[in-house]
Amino acid sequence: MDQRRVRIPVSGLTCSAGGMWAIERELARMRGVAEAYGNPATEAAYVTYDPTLVTVAELRRAIQRAGYVPGPLETWA
Repeated sequence: MDQRRVRIPVSGLTCSAGGMWAIERELARMRGVAEAYGNPATEAAYVTYDPTLVTVAELRRAIQRAGYVPGPLETWA
């Protein structure tokens, strides 16, 4: 499985764990997502995913479904 990682800033995220839990849950249920976790302190979601099964646009829509606005993405190795 070809895996990539992306950091997606999330606007409007507070220090409350509830919002991050909702985002993690939406991302984790997607086919092709190997790992999803969030950090309220950095206001970002970190996702390891298989780009042959899910697109970054779909990851961003999952964050929107959780009620938040995704910012510009950042990739890392």
